[in-house]
Amino acid sequence: MEAKNNISLLLQMRKQRGQEIAKNGKVRLEGNKWLVPSQSSNKQYEVILGLGSSKCNCPDFAERQIKCKHIFAVEVTIVKTVNVKGNVIITATKKITYAQNWAAYNASQINEQDLFMKLLADLCQDIEEPLYKFGRPQLPLKDMVFASALKVYSTFSLRRFMSDMRASKEKGFVSKVSSYSSVSNYMRSEELTPILQSLISLSSMPLRSVETKFAIDSTGFRTTRFNDYCREKHNTEKQHQWIKAHICIGVKTNIITGIEVTEGTGADSLQFIPLAERTFENGFRVEEMSADKAYSSRDNHEYIDQIGGTPYIAFRSNATGTVYSGNKARLWRKMFHYFQLNNDEFMEHYHNRSNVETTFHAIKAKLGDSLKSKNYVSQANETLCKLIAYNITVLINAMYELKIEPKLLT
Repeated sequence: MEAKNNISLLLQMRKQRGQEIAKNGKVRLEGNKWLVPSQSSNKQYEVILGLGSSKCNCPDFAERQIKCKHIFAVEVTIVKTVNVKGNVIITATKKITYAQNWAAYNASQINEQDLFMKLLADLCQDIEEPLYKFGRPQLPLKDMVFASALKVYSTFSLRRFMSDMRASKEKGFVSKVSSYSSVSNYMRSEELTPILQSLISLSSMPLRSVETKFAIDSTGFRTTRFNDYCREKHNTEKQHQWIKAHICIGVKTNIITGIEVTEGTGADSLQFIPLAERTFENGFRVEEMSADKAYSSRDNHEYIDQIGGTPYIAFRSNATGTVYSGNKARLWRKMFHYFQLNNDEFMEHYHNRSNVETTFHAIKAKLGDSLKSKNYVSQANETLCKLIAYNITVLINAMYELKIEPKLLT
């Protein structure tokens, strides 16, 4: 019985990976063979379908002689019908594509820089100034937050960024033009971190009526500092250190609704509840929450259920439906058996998490995948500034596609 359950779990895992391969739309038919790309290399494997005797030339099928992920990828890609004579007719399906609203996209891109400054100034206008104590008067905090986020959006060095600050002063978005060294000093301030986190939350709120389904994941941003551990321990080359950004996004617009920044070794699962909690506290109605198996825990399932949502979190290969009694056990068993018995339906919801990968790609393509700051606090603040800048660009696009008015930010 245990061996049978293990085979069932193995097939479920392969089916899931096959769906991921098929989603890329690169599975193709040549003659009587299907060519399926490998997930881990540039190889292609050949699949020949038959009635109960499908074959693949990959090492996994050769070793186990059971359906591999490449066979599942082909089955997901095709539609099989049987005619009155009992012959199997196989028709390849087309990859689903979505029309782009080019008029709205073009308008948002043409006006992005001007609107970015305006929306960023609106976000910063309610920042409270700290009480003056003694010594040299400080620069306005709202101006420095504005400068920090605009600098990261520009992708310029601090010195070349000064022309943008002068333009902002001319347009009335800041009261003073600070020096580049002042911007650098503020980026190293721990007091800036909670302010930047609150601006991310604030920038997501205009889309509360749009987003009800969410996904959580993490990514790394490379720093300019090196980690000598690998070189000293394993005699390998130096490796860059990383900062990790854990985010929650709405899957319709990819707006970021929650953010936690940790060092590169920060655990994923521990950030799940804080991210979901921040999203819920920002006024979003959480109907669904998707995440990969790194976030699989009873506590995480239970929290999403408490706030009225359904958790679509992938289960690890060693997960079972046998758990202790209690409400957590009830929900765990319910979702585990749903995952096992209705896997196709479960995966339709679960694959919303692919939108997080799209979000990370958009952030890194537009704003860079590395951090220029030197210490951890400034690196964390620079990461937060990247996400503020990204959220504002999402809002600008929503203004044209969804007719969201910028006055909602004020």
